[in-house]
Amino acid sequence: MAYQYSLAHLTALGCPPPELAYVAARAGYDFFSPRLIYMGLPGEPNYALADNPEMLRQTKRAMASTGIRVHDIELARIYDDMHPTKYLPAMEVAAELGAKAVLSSVWTTNLDYATEKFAEVCDLAKPFGFTVDLEFVPIAGINNLAGAAKMLRDVNRSNAGLMIDMHHFHRSHDNPEDLDRLPREWFHFAHLCDAQAEIPTDRDEFIRIMRGERLYVGEGGIDIADILRRIPSSIISIELPHLARAQEFGFAEHAFRCLESAKKYVREHLPSSPQSKRHGAA
Repeated sequence: MAYQYSLAHLTALGCPPPELAYVAARAGYDFFSPRLIYMGLPGEPNYALADNPEMLRQTKRAMASTGIRVHDIELARIYDDMHPTKYLPAMEVAAELGAKAVLSSVWTTNLDYATEKFAEVCDLAKPFGFTVDLEFVPIAGINNLAGAAKMLRDVNRSNAGLMIDMHHFHRSHDNPEDLDRLPREWFHFAHLCDAQAEIPTDRDEFIRIMRGERLYVGEGGIDIADILRRIPSSIISIELPHLARAQEFGFAEHAFRCLESAKKYVREHLPSSPQSKRHGAA
């Protein structure tokens, strides 16, 4: 078995979940990763299927007709004065759709509080069979690999995991070799994209690129191969928002180009990766 690929919602956030399923299937993805937890960000569509029965029915029809599957849902943020039980409706829908994981990140500097709440999210997710995978983001409360690893050790939950995003890993100045020292069971999937090698120092510019100008794999300056070969997972979720390209090409073509560039990069740069040795060439 080669790498399997999921289409992360941020790559095509303008697509409601049913459309995202069709786009992912037509482009050749194995999974899609819908944003079923509404975060209320400016301009963000609300795709909370727990509150939209008709869209949920449409999503199920799209999955049934195409065979595409849900891999993970997002985003179970940890922030001040939050109540983890608010994520239960999204988890219930995710279970109906056959999801495997819930993506989470920490947006508070009160790390004792964050550890407690992340543990509660893990406990809520466990009866559904979900892992809860912690993503560190350079502008968030947990902003690097060391911080994420400490939280996972402190939480000590069997279904807690670590999700490495190529953009965030590079932007946080982390060292790929440090991944080798972490428990292998933490790794369930990774986020794939590329970006310019130069790291913006201006916060607004950093956010602009993060949310709307990531690059196709192999197009930028991140040593993606060195990171990927240290992650013992065959699931790759492509999170590659590029607003100008999505507008120019359309979401379907952009999603296709994301996947094709990723597969080409893996063929050229990871022919001897642990995954290729175990599962065959991608």
